[in-house]
Amino acid sequence: MSSMLTWAIRSLPVSSAWAAGGFARSLSCSSQLQAAAQPKTKKTLSKSGVKNVVVVEGVRIPFLLSGTSYADLMPHDLARAALQGLLTRTSVPRDVVDYIVYGTVIQEVKTSNVAREAALGAGFSDKTPAHTVTMACISSNQAMTTGVGMIAAGQCDVVVAGGVELMSDVPIRHSRKMRKTMLTLNRAKTLGQKLALISKIRPDYFTPELPAVAEFSTSETMGHSADRLAAAFGISRLEQDEYALRSHTLAKRAQEEGLLLDVVPFKVPGKDTVTKDNGVRPSSMEQMGKLKPAFIKPYGTVTAANSSFLTDGASAVLLMSEEKALAMGYKPKAYLRDFVYVSQDPKDQLLLGPTYATPKVLEKAGLTLNDIDVFEFHEAFAGQILANLKAMDSDWFAQNYMGRKSKVGAPPLDKFNTWGGSLSLGHPFGATGCRLVITAAHRLKKEGGQYGLVAACAAGGQGHAMIVELYPQ
Repeated sequence: MSSMLTWAIRSLPVSSAWAAGGFARSLSCSSQLQAAAQPKTKKTLSKSGVKNVVVVEGVRIPFLLSGTSYADLMPHDLARAALQGLLTRTSVPRDVVDYIVYGTVIQEVKTSNVAREAALGAGFSDKTPAHTVTMACISSNQAMTTGVGMIAAGQCDVVVAGGVELMSDVPIRHSRKMRKTMLTLNRAKTLGQKLALISKIRPDYFTPELPAVAEFSTSETMGHSADRLAAAFGISRLEQDEYALRSHTLAKRAQEEGLLLDVVPFKVPGKDTVTKDNGVRPSSMEQMGKLKPAFIKPYGTVTAANSSFLTDGASAVLLMSEEKALAMGYKPKAYLRDFVYVSQDPKDQLLLGPTYATPKVLEKAGLTLNDIDVFEFHEAFAGQILANLKAMDSDWFAQNYMGRKSKVGAPPLDKFNTWGGSLSLGHPFGATGCRLVITAAHRLKKEGGQYGLVAACAAGGQGHAMIVELYPQ
């Protein structure tokens, strides 16, 4: 499909919006047309007979480049810090929490249910159930929507959801031959049996199996997929670098203006207190242009500068039924409304989750793109983001790949990731979704909007989108 998709997109008539006018121009024209044709609605998205689920608060410890201040810790240490930060911020009694759900991707084998270990470490009762979910980069999205479902179903009133990732220390396994020999050796009963097994060990048995950010079904790295996706949609290296620079510049401004209210300080044992994300590093187009392709060499366009970096971090959000929150005296930040999950071809459409999820969640909520006041999309790669925006703004793609009569349109950039994104703030796989949701809530309050749309792609060719509605002020 890749070559077909590439050929088809490049063969689009020059009258198409983004082929004729360029990416920025097409976004501008698209948003202007939508604004003129679709008046803004201010209806609430509450549904009769369905409990309103609210976000009371959300926090995260600073997201750090892997190999820096968190390098000597374990994942449950980070998750515990996020939970403790949430408890400090909200003063919610631990025994009020009915359930805890955490998302993670690369699991530490010693704490496979990291939600439970982090909860115990944070002082929650051993009577509070906790489980861990994994869905690649949308793992904490899954944790949150699991909590939403439990509250909406009346099973719980208070759920803490979150996510954690520690890329500084990922599990490295012995080769399968060595593992099999060691397990058999453990069952050997006599010295002779043990010596016989040991004698069969060969030098190649000691070669470790290193983890890779790659698809199991395709053996292809996400960066490789991003490179092909950028090529298929005709996205240049220049466009990708410009977008990455935009992300870092906006994140730096958000840091300096104190907009990243979800960040809580973390005193790292034996080290200084960490107070802010350390991957926000605005560069220059000249410096970025010097970097060589990171995946497809020598002609690829994805580089270290326009990709999200390996990141350590953790997040947590406090979810409640609206009735419970008000009864406890809290002023919620936002409602969590409709959400969808989607799946596509894990090879050629690996990173197009937002394109497929966005129109579905809008239709489910009865909204249009023009109703959305803030957009928070996960930035895995600059090329991935730009490819999604082009796909969303293409009638041809909608008709040929999505089974739709027309495009949904592209979000206007003046509403899109205006406080930075994963390219700059960092992307601890399992923790990013919570950052997206709480940032959308904070932006809605700051900017005076009502609806936010959160969307993300994930490994395996999956995606997620959710509507966040500002709580009445």
